Parts: sequence; structure tokens; C-alpha cells
Amino acid sequence: MSQTLSAATLLAVPLAPLVGSAVAGLLGTAFAGNLIGRRASHTATILGVFVAFVLSAMTLWDVMHGARFNQTIYEWMVVGGLKMEIGFLVDGLTAMMMVVVTFVSLMVHLYTIGYMQEDEGYNRFFAYISLFTFSMLMLVMSNNLLQLFFGWEAVGLVSYLLIGFWFNKPTAIFANMKAFLVNRVGDFGFILGIGLIAAYTGTLNYGEAFAKAAEIGKLGFPGTDWSLVTVICICLFIGAMGKSAQFPLHVWLPDSMEGPTPISALIHAATMVTAGIFMVARMSPYFELSDTALNLILIVGAITALFMGFLGIIQNDIKRVVAYSTLSQLGYMTVALGASAYSVAVFHLMTHAFFKALLFLGAGSVIMGMHHNQDIRWMGGVRKYMPITWMTSLLGSLALIGTPFFSGFYSKDEIIMALHASQLPAAGVAYFAVVVGVFVTAFYSFRMYFLVFHGKERYDQNPDAHHDDHHADDHHGAHDHSPHESPWVVTLPLILLAIPSVLIGYFTIQPLLFGEFLKDAIYVNHEIHTAMETLRRDFHGAFALALHGFVTLPFWLAAGGVATAYYFYMVNPALPARIKSAVEPLYRVLENKYYLDWFNENILARGARMLGTGLWKGGDRALIDGLVVNGSWRVVGWVSGVVRWLQSGYLYQYALVMILGIFVLMTYFVWLNK
Repeated sequence: MSQTLSAATLLAVPLAPLVGSAVAGLLGTAFAGNLIGRRASHTATILGVFVAFVLSAMTLWDVMHGARFNQTIYEWMVVGGLKMEIGFLVDGLTAMMMVVVTFVSLMVHLYTIGYMQEDEGYNRFFAYISLFTFSMLMLVMSNNLLQLFFGWEAVGLVSYLLIGFWFNKPTAIFANMKAFLVNRVGDFGFILGIGLIAAYTGTLNYGEAFAKAAEIGKLGFPGTDWSLVTVICICLFIGAMGKSAQFPLHVWLPDSMEGPTPISALIHAATMVTAGIFMVARMSPYFELSDTALNLILIVGAITALFMGFLGIIQNDIKRVVAYSTLSQLGYMTVALGASAYSVAVFHLMTHAFFKALLFLGAGSVIMGMHHNQDIRWMGGVRKYMPITWMTSLLGSLALIGTPFFSGFYSKDEIIMALHASQLPAAGVAYFAVVVGVFVTAFYSFRMYFLVFHGKERYDQNPDAHHDDHHADDHHGAHDHSPHESPWVVTLPLILLAIPSVLIGYFTIQPLLFGEFLKDAIYVNHEIHTAMETLRRDFHGAFALALHGFVTLPFWLAAGGVATAYYFYMVNPALPARIKSAVEPLYRVLENKYYLDWFNENILARGARMLGTGLWKGGDRALIDGLVVNGSWRVVGWVSGVVRWLQSGYLYQYALVMILGIFVLMTYFVWLNK
């Protein structure tokens, strides 16, 4: 087996979706006069993503057999000694991400044919999601920080276009602007971290920067007692907080539900929100040098995992329940990073991508079958009308709550054990948060499941029968209000995603966590951070781990969450309302999302507006325009007036000035000689 990969093949992976996006976006829209129709547009984009998936799978196969790639493809410019270039680094981490991104994207593309069939922006949507895939591939395949930042910003830009896809909806416009601005906050920290690395190492290339990590770890940040590597890692993590929606920069993610369901699946499962987790794992040689940064990551991840899960309990919009589960699961990935279990974090990233895409697409199928109703309070009994959607959603929910032998069990269980084994001070807090989060996750997941698929049929009682996810008239059975199964282009991706949601964890845990697959991609100082060594020592095979899972605390907490949800919503449905009235103040806090949106809009945004107004009126108008610009010409005008009065052209005035001048000089010299 060859130990190298073809540069041409690797280049084709991101370019194939880009070409498909260009075909649909240019020829399939009004930009070029709608030269091609819907069929040609979705065929071009799906073919591009399919080619990328096949090539990614081939690359993964080669990487599993020892092949690696790390080369520059194109040198853009050299500034001083700093090279700015496009290049690919393909190791186990990259190959795994390539397959996950392209497979989930391919499923979303197929699903979109059925879901967006009545939308006027059909071709434009396909162009956007293929461009999104290209951006994420450029991010994960990069071998340098410049290209990483390009992909980072590109996924942010395309997410802005996709969240605001229905640009006539005010809520969609608000949501995409919110996502864009919040991510700019994180990106400011991210670019500072990149700048510090470039300034102190003189390179943007991963390999060269990692080679100098130990040297950087010995330096202090100028003017402070802080370690330079700590400042770098915190700045980089601030970028991850924005992109991967960690508290308090998480506020944009639930509102991203304003976009069509397919893009919700793509953003939440395999692309944008996973970028921050991937970046921290890739930069592990730096993060391993700062326990301060790792403790911060643990605290932030713990808050996100637990408190965002609480918000999922009170949501009634089916997509928002799944969205808050994404926030919580991203918190699980983040605490794994903080425990130096980077491989466990990316393992959960992979398993989560499959079952979260499945849950989002399943939610979209329910929305279609329920004639665009998204409120789970007005569903019930959907199981008998939508058997495929029901079964695949059940499998996705079981994977999400960490049921033994399902993919989510293996990754979530390893995260909990890694935190238990970690010696970092913040690990105890994080362990408590994720263990409690197991119960919370099971409760809100099966609350949604029971309300949607079981119990009394309530869809005919909905006071708002057209909850407009499509922002269009109901084209799926406008005269028949009974739920119905979705077409095959919707159910086929559900089935294909359900397979890895069940099986992928069992077959990949050993090579990903305890084998050689990620050995050269992730660095861990096992002498200081011993969590992974503890996991390795306690691992006796995937089957034994799952069997042992039935007697562990997380399993019984998950079972308790499911049982509680069943009792609350199937046996005693009046109980939740009584609990709500009893804890009304707490419910109000949750309903207002801990008042973070209120704080951002009324304190931060208003304060920023007041500061901007002050700088405009006081700085621009008063100081710059008033004093510097207008003041300078007034001074010149006054001086000119004085000079003009002195230089009048009258001889008697000149004579008078001369006599006065002589008088002043004589007086001065007389006074000087006294």
C-alpha cells in the first residue's frame, strides 16, 4: 500500500462540491437567466458531493493502511518570512472528518429534494449547501492556520446566507444577523490567537508551529505574569466558543432554526458547530501546555452541557428541542477536550454527527407529515402514520441518550469516564454536570418522542395549524389533515443515517481511542494528563464495555429520564402543568433562556449603541469635525483676518506701526539697562 496520497485526488474532494455549487448558483438562478432547471441543479450538486464522499472514503481507506499527506498545493504570497499558502494535511483526524462531512452532506442533499420541492429558492438552496460543504472541507483539510481561518470564515458566511434563506421573514433576518455578529466576537479572539502564533513562531504551518510549541510554552506574555501559551490557547478557544456555540456565545444556535430544516441538520451535525471542536483537537500540542486553558474549557463545557439541557426540557418546537440537545452535546465534546481526551471528543463528534443529523431530518419529516406544524403539543399518535420516521427517530433518540450498544453510548460513556479519571481541578465540576446531564438529555429527548409519536392524537386541535417552517402554503395534503409518511427521498436518508447511529461506535471505538488511527494527529502529555491512559487500561473491548454499561450510574440515570418522561406525558399528563405552576419563577427563567438574550440586547447592544453614538457625536462631530477640521479653518481664518488688517496697504497705518514698534523697543531697552 502506498504511503502517500495523490494531491490531485485530494484537491478534487473540496472542488467537486464547489463546482456543483457554481453550476446551481450561477446557471440555475436569475443570475444567469435560469439556464438550467431544478433537476439539473440538484443533480449537479448531489453529484459533486457524491464524488467528494467517494474520494473521501477512498482516502480514509488509504489512511487506515498508513498513507499520509502534508504538502503545499499553492503558495499565495510571502510577507517577510511568513508564507501564506494553500495546502492539505491528511491524517486520521482529517480523513475521518472528510468522510463524516461528505456523508452527512450527501444525505442532506438527497433529503432536500423532497423537503424543498415547493420552495421558489430551490436551486439557490442547493448552491448554498454545496458551498457550505466546500467550506468545511477546506477547513478540515488545511495544513496551515491561514487556510483554517479561510474555511472558518467561509462556513460562517454561508451559514449567514442559509439561516436567512427566507429573507422575507423578519425572524430569519434577525437570526442570521445574530449568528453573524456573535461569531464575529469569537472570531476576534481566534484571529488574535493565530496572530500570536504567527508572531512568535514566524509560521502559519501546523507542523512548523507545533515544532516550536515547547519553546513557546517557556515564554511569558509581555507585561503580565501570564504564560504566552495560555493566552494563545484562551484566544483560540474563544473562537471555538463562538463557532461551536459554547456559553455565553451559544445564543445564536437555537435561532438558527429559522433556516430550513436540511440546513439545521447540516449546521448542527457535521459542519459549522463541529469546527471549534476539530480546531482545539488539531491544536492539542499547544493546549497540552496550559492547564489554565484546559480548566477554562472544562468549566465552559460543563455549563453548556448542563444548563442548555435544562432549556431543552421546556421547548415545544420540535426543531428547538433538537437544537438544545446539540448545544448540550457540544458541551460534552468540550469537556472531553478539557480533560485532554481529544480523541474521545472527536469520537463523540463523529457519532453525534450521524444521530443528530438523523434526529433533525426526522424532525423535518414529521413537520412535512404534520403539514408544517412544529409544535409537539399538537402532535401525538404519529407512529402509525409515519412508521419509517418513527423507527429511525427512535433509534436516533436511543443513540442520543447513550443506550448501551448504540453509537452514542460508546462516546458519551468514555467522556464521563475520562472526566472521572482527570486530575484537573475543574474535572469534578464537569463530571457532575455531565452525569446530571444524562438524566436531563433522556428526559427531554423522550418527552419529545412520546409527545410526537405516542399518546392521543392532537393534531386536529392545533390552534395554529400552519406553523410555517416552509414559509409557504401547505403543499403536502392541504385537504387531508391526517399525518402521512414522507416520500422516499426523505426516508432513504433517514434509514442510511440510522445505520451508523446504531453501529459506528461499536466498530470504531478501539481504533479511534486506543489504536494508532489518531496517534500522529493528536498529542497528549500522558505523564501529566492521565485520563486516556486510564481509559486504555480499563478498556476490554466494545462488547464488554456495553455490557458493563447496564450496571453503571449513567445508564440508570438515562433509564430514569425515559421513565420520568413516560410518566409525565403518557400516564399523568396533567402533572407537568402543576409542576410548572409550582415553580413559575424558575420556569420563567428557563423560558427567557437565562435572560442572556435580554442582557445582550438591552445591556451589551444598547451600551454599544450608546458608545457608538458618543464616539460619533463627541469624537467625530465635536472633536474631529468640530475642533480639528472646522476649528483649524476657523483659526486660519482668524489669523488671516489679523494679517489682512495689518497688511492693509495704507502708508499712514504702516508708519503708525513702525513708530509704535520703535516705542516698544526703546521702552524695552531702557527697562533692561536700569
